[in-house]
Formats: sequence, C-alpha cells, structure tokens
Amino acid sequence: MSLRKSKLDLLVRVRYSNPLPPPPCPPKLLDIPTNSMRYARPEFLNVIANDTPLPMIVDAECGMPLDLGRWECLWDEDADDSALNPDPDNLPPLDPKDRFLLGDPSASSTPYTNGVAPPSASGSSTPLPAHVSWLRKTEYLSREGVQRSSSIQEMKPLPQHIDVSRPAQLRDIEASFAACNNPSQFDLSTLRHPNKPSVTAVESYEIYPDADIWANAYDLFRFSERPGEKPIDVEDPRLDCAILRPMESDGDHFLAYYLTKDDESALEFKTRRQDGAPPESDEEPKTTVFHFVRDYETVKIEQEVPNEFLLVIDEGDTQSNLSSGGEERVKGAYYKNIERKMTLKKKRTNTQEAYVDKWQVVHISHVPMSKEELDEREELLAEVTDPAFLLNREDADADGEIDVDAVGREVPIGADGDGGGVMADIF
Repeated sequence: MSLRKSKLDLLVRVRYSNPLPPPPCPPKLLDIPTNSMRYARPEFLNVIANDTPLPMIVDAECGMPLDLGRWECLWDEDADDSALNPDPDNLPPLDPKDRFLLGDPSASSTPYTNGVAPPSASGSSTPLPAHVSWLRKTEYLSREGVQRSSSIQEMKPLPQHIDVSRPAQLRDIEASFAACNNPSQFDLSTLRHPNKPSVTAVESYEIYPDADIWANAYDLFRFSERPGEKPIDVEDPRLDCAILRPMESDGDHFLAYYLTKDDESALEFKTRRQDGAPPESDEEPKTTVFHFVRDYETVKIEQEVPNEFLLVIDEGDTQSNLSSGGEERVKGAYYKNIERKMTLKKKRTNTQEAYVDKWQVVHISHVPMSKEELDEREELLAEVTDPAFLLNREDADADGEIDVDAVGREVPIGADGDGGGVMADIF
C-alpha cells in the first residue's frame, strides 16, 4: 500500500536568503533635474483632507463683531434714528466703490470682474452674451450670442386672438375635408414640407388600414450589430426571414436567433410565402431548415409605440390576399401599427449556463390553419372589415364570448376558409 505524502506535513517552509554584497565603492549623488509631480500627486491626499476636521474656534458673534453701542436710537426711544433709517428724499451720498452694486448686470454686454467694470476696449470686439451659466466652456459663447440675437429678430408675433370654440373647431374640420375632397381647392403645388419649404408634394394617397396583415402582430427589432457572419458591404437575403425564439435560462429571458444555411434556401422560402398557396392534402409540405446562430439579450423594450407604423404604398395593382376573387386594392397608403419596439445586443456565451429546451435546428413548413386560429384571425380582422365592430363589442357576453346572433355572421370553415399556418419540427 503506497502512502501519499501531504503538503501539510511541512508547517513552515524554509526560505534561504541570498543577499547581495554591498557595492565596492561609495554611492555617488547625481543632480538630475526632474519634476516632483512624477513621484506623487496631491490628488491622493484629497480623501484625507476631506475626512480631517478643521479646528475652527468661532465665538458667539461668528467672527463678525457688531458694536450696537454706536447707535443710540437702539437704546433710547427719543434718540435720532436717521443713521439707521435715512430719509428717502434726502439720502446720504453713495461711496464710489459701491456704485456698481446698484447696476443691472444683464443690461450690460460686458461682464464685471471682481465687482469692477473693466474699461471698454477699443476695436471691434464681439460682446459676450448677457446670460452665461457658470463654469461653461467659452468656445462658442460669441457664436451663440450672435445666433440668439438673430433668432430674436426673426421671431414673428403670433396672432393675439385664436378662436377655439366648438363651432370654430367644427368649421375648421369641415374646411379641411373640403380642401382634400374638392379638386378645385386641392392643389399639390401649394403643399410644402414643414421643415423644408423648397420640397413640394408630387403625389397624394388615401390612407387605409392594411387588412391583409392587420391580424398579424409586428414588433420592431434593432440590433447593435448586423447579424450573421457576412460583412456589412455584402447583401444578405437571409436577414429578412430570420427566426427569433424566446428562451429562458436561470430566470433570464433572451432570444435565440436562427438563419438558413445558404441564400438559396432563404430565397425559396420567401417565394413560397409570397405565393401563399397551401399544399395539397396528399402532397408533403416543403420544409426550410434554419440553424442556430447565437443568442441576443434585450437592452430596451418599449411596450407602446404610438408614432411608428408599417406603411405600404400601393399603386392599385396589388391583389388582396383576403378576397377569394383576387380583387385589386384601390390606390392608397396602407398602414399597420407596431406592437413593441426592442433593442438587442449579443449575449455573452456561457458554456456553464443551463438552457431549457434549446433548439439547434428548426424545420419550418406551411400547414392549414386550425379552427381556433381562423376564429382568432377573423376576430382581429373584424376591427377593420366590419363597420359595426364597435357596436358588436358592446353586445359581447359577460364571459368575453361574442354572440354570433348579434354579430350576424359566422366564420366559414372548410375548403373555402382554409388558410396557411406554420409548422415547426425541432431536432
């Protein structure tokens, strides 16, 4: 049986010193001019100086003695108090040293220095602005003064009276409709850009909600860096058909990013999506393989995005996906609101992190939509396709179920009502 000797058997480690012998000759002092700030900086003593209390001995008068015995009126009621309360009509003469205290600093463009007004310099010197914050950089003070004076001169007086009554508001609203709908009053050449007066309108469009995509929820994602392995100057057709999958690990939520292996698979996948034709019942659906790239974590999430929309300019030659007859949509600008806006950055890779249900490869294929999915889609589309949508919401049951009799229509299920969904097989 072999015994293994532990390192703890030796309690004190023996160290043998090997000192250097003294130099054979005495040291020689050399006078090298140098700056003492190389060895020590006074900033290191700031903490000690702040923590050290200063020995201050303050008397009852706080170091400013006030001899009240000089004014007899404070002790005698019948004494003359003109020294403390001078006559406003007969004021005592003002000392020339205190004359600057009665001046208005903002009225003069030349600032005071230590309470003394500097002499006016001869020449064309640019005066400093009157209102300058303390400890401000003096690089652009003169330029700001010129810009501020020019902006003040360019300001035009606003109308004094603006009628905000209800009849005036109704009159202005009706006038706006007349200006848009009456060809004699609507002229594109008279429309100007609010910030660029030289830019004029060249075409006008009616604004409609996009019923083709209204049932879909859209989020806006912004990446700190371009995803994928291709350089920035090379076009990557895979980016607009990527997959973002929510993930969770140890209580942290992040997104897994997937891309196709090559550009041909992405182009074929987008072509099948544009066709929108579901596969036949006896035909096996075609699949597209997406591979895991990396994880992204959210930096900022905006739950409400009221001022950003998806806008599609349609010239009237696009067929609608909702109508079975393939009717052409009218010319206009079609919009869809954005649900959320997120900013993403790359998540640091941690090999020790335990993932929950991590996918390396995702197979995507199109399948017919179920009855529940069709019902949900029709309910969302009713917001823009049903004129009585707001009235039907009031007829909803207390449990949140829609009364079919009150709505007056049913969702078609069958061969005519089948749509297209997405099926994912995970490996």
